[in-house]
This record gives sequence, C-alpha cells and structure tokens, in this order.
Amino acid sequence: MTLKLTDQQQSMLSGGNGSGCQIAMRMVVAAAEALTASQLVRINSAHVTSCFYSGRVNVDFAEHLVANEAKVAVPTTLNASSMDFVHPELTLVNPDLQGVTGAQRLRECYLKMGCNQTWTCAPYHIDPKPQFGENIAGSESNAVVFSNSVLGARTNLYGDFLDIAAAITGYVPYAGLHQDESRRGEIVFDAQGIPDSVKETDIFFNALGYVIGRESGSQIPVILGLLPTTSEDQLKALGSTAACAGAVKMFHAIGVTPEARSLAEALQGSQPNREVSVSASQIISASDALCMETHGRISAVCMGTPHFSFSEFQTLIPLLSNRKVHADVRFYISTSRHIIKLIEKEGWLEELEEAGITIVADRCTYNVPRLDGVDGVVMTNSAKWAYYGPGNVGAKAIFASLKECLDSAVAGRVVRDPDLWAGLI
Repeated sequence: MTLKLTDQQQSMLSGGNGSGCQIAMRMVVAAAEALTASQLVRINSAHVTSCFYSGRVNVDFAEHLVANEAKVAVPTTLNASSMDFVHPELTLVNPDLQGVTGAQRLRECYLKMGCNQTWTCAPYHIDPKPQFGENIAGSESNAVVFSNSVLGARTNLYGDFLDIAAAITGYVPYAGLHQDESRRGEIVFDAQGIPDSVKETDIFFNALGYVIGRESGSQIPVILGLLPTTSEDQLKALGSTAACAGAVKMFHAIGVTPEARSLAEALQGSQPNREVSVSASQIISASDALCMETHGRISAVCMGTPHFSFSEFQTLIPLLSNRKVHADVRFYISTSRHIIKLIEKEGWLEELEEAGITIVADRCTYNVPRLDGVDGVVMTNSAKWAYYGPGNVGAKAIFASLKECLDSAVAGRVVRDPDLWAGLI
C-alpha cells in the first residue's frame, strides 16, 4: 500500500515548515510506511514520554530538535519525569548526577518546544480531556489504555521519539487503533460470577487487570459483568495493570465503556477468538502473585501509580482518622501538580503532611533515582507498582488494598484485612 501525502504534509517533509518539523515528519512518514498506512491522520493533542530521562540519547535528540527550532503543533502534555521539580528537597538515594542533570535539560528542551508542564502519567485528570472519537498521540501505557477505552479517543502506543514527532507535525499514521476495524474486541472475559460486593473494591480491579493482561497478550479484551457504577479510578487500575501484565492498549467493558453498549457492539458483530470465565481463584492468585512478602516490618508505602486522582484522595482522607504514620515508615503518594492544587484548596494537603505522608509530584516512586526508604519491603495499592518496583528499585513489593496500606503504615508492619476477599472464599 502506497502512502499518499497531502500538499501540506509533503511541504513539511521537504522542509517547508523548518528543519525541526522536517526531522519529525521524516519519522512519522517512516512509521507510516512500516505500518503500511495509506495516509496520515490529523491529531488533536499529544502526550509525550520522551521527556523521561533514560539515557543521554533522550537529551541529545531533544536538544537537536530545539536547535532546529522545532515547536509542537498541537496541545502537548508531558509524562512523568525522573525528578520531582516541585519538591527538590526530597532525599534521593545514590542519585546519578548525570541523570539528574539530564532530567533538568530535558525539562528545558520540552518547554522550549511549547509543551505543557504537566509531568504526569495520568493526563486524563486534566481538562480538557480528549473527546470521544478524537485522534490523539498517546505514549504512556496506562494513558493509552484509558484514552482508548474509557474516553473513546483513538491512539496507538507511540514510543520515544515518535510521540514528540507526532506532536510537532500534528499527524500520525492512519493505522491500528485509529481505525474502526482495529478496535474490535477479540477475547471475552466473563466476570458475572464474581459477587457485586467484590466488584466494588479497589483491589479487585488491579487483580482483574493482571488476569486480563496475562490472558490477553496484545488482544483487545471485552469484559462482561462489571457494575454500571464502575468508576474511572477502578477502570484506571484495570487498564494500567492489563497494560503491564500483558500488552493491552484498549479494552471494552459492556455497559460501562463508550464503545461497548452491548457485547455485539464491542465485538463488531464477530465472534471472539476466545472466552474466559473469571474465577475467584484467578483473582486471589493474581493478588498473591504481586506479593513478595506476607508479614513483618515494612520500610515504605507507595501509592499513586498511576498518579493519584482527586477522588482517590477523597477516599483516603476519612480513613486517616487523625492517625500518624509510623516513625520507621516512609509514606509517599505520587500525583500531578494539578491535583496538588486541588487538594491544597480543600485543606487536605496539610492534613496529609501532618499525618506523615509525603506528596510527590512530577514523577513515580518506582523509578530511579530512588527515594529515601523505597527499598526493603514496600506496600502498595498499585499492581503496576508491585509489578515494576522490584526490578526498578530493588524493593520487595506487597500488593494490598488502600486501607491495608494505610493501616500497615501506621502500625509499621504488614496488617491484612481478614475480610478482604469476603464473598470469594
């Protein structure tokens, strides 16, 4: 299939919009040809992960774009960095000074290119959100799943440095999840046998996401049996875990997500490749698989992977009940600058800090440079953190509910809720 460019796109490729745009368009065109796309499609916005320092190449490429006067053509948000620029006083353990400097240089470059200083892996918490049917360029795995599944926007997973190239040109290949036929559900997960009381818990969606990711691989899952009241936070947990446990970029939840008013709609009238009946044992096994320890002292609690939402803080605050975090435990919650402003306005930021909880902005706690205390045994209510944390920072992760994490932080040791899986066992 031959790629056809419009006159405007051809001009960009030929340098008519400057050398920076030309570099970016060459990358987009190369990607389109690799995907055998026949055309490019205009995007409304972009979210960029190339701003994360993972080596010198990130800085070199960004500075090359800036030197060639590249500017983004659409509203562009920045993914989490490797540094907290809001709280530089946070103690870093054995930081790579080249990495710290690299993160700062990347910040300068992406701001010069016109990107919004969001520094969050959850751009969907910030208005204006992508709209149903809009084509966008997404890059962070959980944000791609959320945008496709929950918002009904359209994006593939664009990696470094194709994400910033798309933002500069305003175009992506018209292929994959930008096309109707590629959004068809392929594997059905029937969760109707799971009690509704379990489906109301935060921990269930992480465990379900793990099961779905393992079983689906890169196929698009369709989920039967979720409650109509399923929240965005719960769908965020499901999607982020399915993306790391598998390679899921989109899911359908019947009666919940916008392209799945019925099973027939989600499957686009076709038959699924496979059907899986979700069992209680699968959910419990998934939760257990994310635990490297079962009891004893803990060194830290980490929440906010993906970044904590306003409603998650709203759930956490009443559970504090004037309690304090144990002196031997570090308690971190990662969130965005946007959400920090909202919780500060509510008076919650001061309440959290008085309880001994440290709010982290701009980054995630399972990445290096490692924050003080994020080693040894770390409890988390995020399956994504439990999945990546051990490899990234060398911690022994324990996956638990939000309440279990808070109770353990106060006690300084693992505290389990005996009724956690009531209804399943």
